Amino acid sequence: MAEVTNELIYEVLKAMQRDLSAVRGDVSDLKHQMTAVRGHLVAIQQDVGNIYNRLGHLEDRVDRIEVRLGLVEPAH
Repeated sequence: MAEVTNELIYEVLKAMQRDLSAVRGDVSDLKHQMTAVRGHLVAIQQDVGNIYNRLGHLEDRVDRIEVRLGLVEPAH
């Protein structure tokens, strides 16, 4: 079995430090990507909300047009 020396421990620790630095960089990149995805999801959610709002207005207009044309009885 190889003898464990301070030099060997130092080399292993340096390698671990490099690996940890790489992991930190990867995690930072992932955080940026997640932030971008979150921003896109918020934008999509707002777009869907706007579509539902607009659809509701159009539905109200169609209902009024149908009443005017006598196609349906007015709701009381």
